[in-house]
Amino acid sequence: MHLSTHNWMRAEPLAVTLKRIKKYGYESIEISGEPAQYDVNETRALLKEHGIRCWGAVTLTLGERNLAARDEGQRARSVDYVKSVITMVSELEGQIVTLVPATVGKVVPDGTEEEEWTWVVDATKECFAHAQKRGVRIAVEPLNRFETYFFNRAAQALALADAVSPECGVCLDAFHLNIEEEDMYEAIRLAGKRLFDFHVADNNRFAAGLGQLDWPKIIGTLKEIGYDGAVTNEFVAPVDRTPASKYPDMVERNPVDIPPEQLKFIQDHGSSLLTEKFYDDQMRITAETILPLIK
Repeated sequence: MHLSTHNWMRAEPLAVTLKRIKKYGYESIEISGEPAQYDVNETRALLKEHGIRCWGAVTLTLGERNLAARDEGQRARSVDYVKSVITMVSELEGQIVTLVPATVGKVVPDGTEEEEWTWVVDATKECFAHAQKRGVRIAVEPLNRFETYFFNRAAQALALADAVSPECGVCLDAFHLNIEEEDMYEAIRLAGKRLFDFHVADNNRFAAGLGQLDWPKIIGTLKEIGYDGAVTNEFVAPVDRTPASKYPDMVERNPVDIPPEQLKFIQDHGSSLLTEKFYDDQMRITAETILPLIK
């Protein structure tokens, strides 16, 4: 196992992110799933300069991106988007694309259970075929019920993976597991060798170590199943808009260089643009919590 992180949680130059995470002992990064934002040659050079490898990327399934859409054209465009993320990861010598099939934040289905299952399975199979050609693994990720209606538990994600291919895997996230599973440790064991990626945030979605999750037991269960992939930091700190806030200086008041879609995605997760100091602290705390457990 090694420590990784996403970078979609704060808009900043990639070089700034890489310098920060190298300082705290991260070994890899899951690049934000927006291929248009990254010049592959420049990104590859930055990764090499800072001694950080690309582990993969997560699809930012927002807006019109939806493999469960009734509209065939919308599904086709969504497949093209996922393929573009896969291609980016391949060109950055990464291994994993974490696939969230349905639009994050969408809670009303477009069709019956049978219709949507057929749409998603067919679309994911097409994405998987492209991933195989590019030497990238697909890991489908369940989110909690407040972010998607489509599936929320490890068993459901495995059902989709099974419908696609024995070589399709799943990604689990401790924050979502804590909400949806009867027993998060059994969910990890159920995934077993099909667990290709693992995301971490505490039960309050702050950095690992700032909530109530039992990180020694979580990491111990990952070791029990022989998991040897990334443990990827994905905190999404909720903003306290009251005088009770413990972090009055967490929100960046003068944001620059962030696409409106990414800002909406962050805000839809109950967060906002975070100041560099607050963000840096969250990165450090996750590393201080997780690294001693995985080494």
